[in-house]
Amino acid sequence: MTQAQVEHKKILTAPAMLGMLGGGQLGRFFVIAAHEMGYQVTVLDPDKNSPAGKIADVHICANFDDVSALEKMAATCQAFTTEFENVPAASLEKLAHTSTVCPSANSVAIAQNRVLEKNFIKDAGLPVAPFAVINTMQDLPDDASSLYPAILKVARFGYDGKGQARVKNQAEAQKAFVEFRQEICVLEKMLPLDLEVSVVLARDAEGRIAAFPTAENSHLNGILDISIAPARTSEVLKANAQALAKKLAEKLDYVGVLGVEFFVVGKDLLVNEIAPRPHNSGHYTIDACITNQFEQQVRVMTGLPLGSPDLHSNAVMVNILGDSWFSNAKSAREKIDTLEPSWNMAFGHANLKLHLYGKHEPRQGRKMGHFTVIGKDADAALNTALIARNQLNIATY
Repeated sequence: MTQAQVEHKKILTAPAMLGMLGGGQLGRFFVIAAHEMGYQVTVLDPDKNSPAGKIADVHICANFDDVSALEKMAATCQAFTTEFENVPAASLEKLAHTSTVCPSANSVAIAQNRVLEKNFIKDAGLPVAPFAVINTMQDLPDDASSLYPAILKVARFGYDGKGQARVKNQAEAQKAFVEFRQEICVLEKMLPLDLEVSVVLARDAEGRIAAFPTAENSHLNGILDISIAPARTSEVLKANAQALAKKLAEKLDYVGVLGVEFFVVGKDLLVNEIAPRPHNSGHYTIDACITNQFEQQVRVMTGLPLGSPDLHSNAVMVNILGDSWFSNAKSAREKIDTLEPSWNMAFGHANLKLHLYGKHEPRQGRKMGHFTVIGKDADAALNTALIARNQLNIATY
């Protein structure tokens, strides 16, 4: 039995206080799930208007590496988790000295650094796109390299398309590297993608895994736009994605909820990224599965048995960005807070479930909410989702 398994063997019963590092929408859904199960939650987040902090039992408004804040959480919480991978791994390590922490600091450290992540995936024997680690300008290959055209990605703090640049040759790569302040990067070969899919799973301390159905994803400007579950692809490919995600979780000795993104190139599956937390593409589980990804997160960290991940409905999830507010403006000076989309349009669809995150203000590219259309007929669900998407001015900018 591993150290992680020993630490998770004890079941925490409600109303135990659980600690969440991060106050965004993923943390908010975690708080909702924990409250429904009878638990209390303390949220650590420096934003006084954080969506999760607003509904938590306790909101500690401080930085994630604030020593006194961490000590206060350690004294009052019985288990900890996080909602995003850029929380300092050292903070999780500190909390792990006295309490259950999942995912582990090591898992988070790997996921928050593209170099560590890519090398881990490769060393674990999992398929990954060709890449090169760029530490200095001299590491950028010349135009004869088979990596071009490529995507240059900063190793740290890049997400939703941020910190990425498409480059066709060495000159473009050098220019992008300078724009990224010559931070350590990964240069990854661009591939002719047929599809992008993802698997969200939960793995407990004894190694049991419950994987949600493979989802099909489409992106817009580097941000997830639509997820369809189950994915509209072969049963073999969906099963292979599940198997690879499970293998990755086992190699990482992962405990918690994990999102694994894949590129589909012909018949090949390549691991793109991992997320040591619930995932945007798993939001459909809230309305379409017996157990959703956030309830699984609570179950894992409290030592409860995993719930069933089975679908009871087909689902189409659509992200709602702050751009929908801006697209209604007649001029740049018009007040954005008066231009909220007409949610009545969404509620006009009987099988549409709307989720707004309670964020303080809309910004372009900021995730403000999502909706999920569920139903027995997959094609009908997708058609309804696309109609509602247009009605809410999503991706019309």
